[in-house]
Amino acid sequence: QVQLVESGGGLVQAGGSLRLSCAASGRTFRSYTMGWFRQAPGKEREFVAAITLSGANTYYADSVKGRFTISRDNVKNTGYLQMNSLKPEDTAVYYCAARWGVSAQVLEETEYAYWGQGTQVTVSS
Repeated sequence: QVQLVESGGGLVQAGGSLRLSCAASGRTFRSYTMGWFRQAPGKEREFVAAITLSGANTYYADSVKGRFTISRDNVKNTGYLQMNSLKPEDTAVYYCAARWGVSAQVLEETEYAYWGQGTQVTVSS
């Protein structure tokens, strides 16, 4: 089992950058596929990015490709989401998620058993 705690959210102007962190408890973080999802007001939660166990493979939603970068540090048990060129439509609560082992459906939130509490990102125009 793993517990996840996000940090790094805040208010930023359009065009700015933020880096979200996801600190994981336990010593087996390297055994978990990690993902980031977001939920804007009045909308369903949606996939943002995912990264495999070793970090060798990454996946992105089309809406963030080229602007966001997912990464992980398995020594520090922490995942990251670097967000550049932020737009007002990126405003949402951002959640990190994890699942044990590999997954063929990393874009699907049902694949993830563990979730953080979320961190608010607000992008002003």
